[in-house]
Amino acid sequence: MKILIIGGTGTIGKEVVDYFSINHEVIIANRTSKDYPVDISEASSIKKLFLKIGKCDAIICVAGEAKWGQFKDLSEEDFYVGIQSKLMGQVNLVQIGQEFLFPNGSLTLTTGILADDPVVQTTSAAMVNGGIHSFVKAAALELENGIRLNVVSTGVVENAYKKYQSYFPGHTPIPMQKMLRGYIRSVEGKSNGQIIRIYD
Repeated sequence: MKILIIGGTGTIGKEVVDYFSINHEVIIANRTSKDYPVDISEASSIKKLFLKIGKCDAIICVAGEAKWGQFKDLSEEDFYVGIQSKLMGQVNLVQIGQEFLFPNGSLTLTTGILADDPVVQTTSAAMVNGGIHSFVKAAALELENGIRLNVVSTGVVENAYKKYQSYFPGHTPIPMQKMLRGYIRSVEGKSNGQIIRIYD
């Protein structure tokens, strides 16, 4: 398969790239890429990327940001960071990307445990993740040509736990291989419209 991975240089993205690169052609895109630059917060950037790479068998997104902070301190603009990047960025990726997928292709988005089990200072991120979950369930009903859409929602992965452990007291770090199984299930399986939860 020809697989586009957006955000393939991050903590989770690198693991996803390493796995799929073994048996598939993988294209890595991100904001700093010289060959395949993309900013998912801009629809025009997403379309430009697809016009460059052409048709794919699978698209995986492990990109998108949201503002963390005390709810009382968050401004309207702070909320729009997550809405424009992680939420609408992934929505636009599906809207545009479906036209660049071969029949029976797949789209895999990424959220996290905050949609179901939020912690302090994550109001914006939790809101965005929950919105993506509802979007995936609804949009999957209308995709054509056998195209599938899922989202992988994981807890804090082991490789990032040290950085975020103060926000997640008592949470069990998710082994990278366990996290990876969510993406394998979405791309190589038959799931559609699923929130693939990889939690404790």
